[in-house]
Amino acid sequence: MNIRGLLSGREMLTFLAVFLAAAGALRLGQGVGAAMALQSAPSESAESPTPVSCPAPPIALANALKERDTQVKAREIALEDRKAALDLAEKALTARLEQVVAAEARLRETLTIADGAAEQDLSRLTAVYEAMKPADAAALFETMSPEFAAGFLGRMRPEAAAAVISGMKPETGYSVSVLIAGRNATAPKE
Repeated sequence: MNIRGLLSGREMLTFLAVFLAAAGALRLGQGVGAAMALQSAPSESAESPTPVSCPAPPIALANALKERDTQVKAREIALEDRKAALDLAEKALTARLEQVVAAEARLRETLTIADGAAEQDLSRLTAVYEAMKPADAAALFETMSPEFAAGFLGRMRPEAAAAVISGMKPETGYSVSVLIAGRNATAPKE
């Protein structure tokens, strides 16, 4: 990356103006230094005076710019490495997300099948209880927990459920009736 990529247009112009002013000042300073050296020392020889050399700040500036360029390049490489790592992580995450979505779809299908099978089993068992003699069904329902019995009686045809409840002990019949009546009491009204 070059220096233009680091600075905007206005910053570049300011940088160039400062750089050129500094270079001009250094050149002027070198000339003034040489003139002062010539003036302070009377001409002892006919040789031309050796100009006084001062450290070359433009070289120091160039070295500083080179050092900065090296740092910027190192940062660029680090950022490219990080971007590559993030891209790789994103690809892995996307693949994993696709796997999760596929697994969720399979699970949903399995649950639908299981729910359908469970519903078929409950419907079949309800039909069996409806086909039983009411006295035999009532004796069987007496042995069930009231919640379990209410679930089946709520699914049965009303006349079959009435025949089974009438064959139960009054306390058990009442408990089951209360549970059936209260099943949807907390459901929203619309």
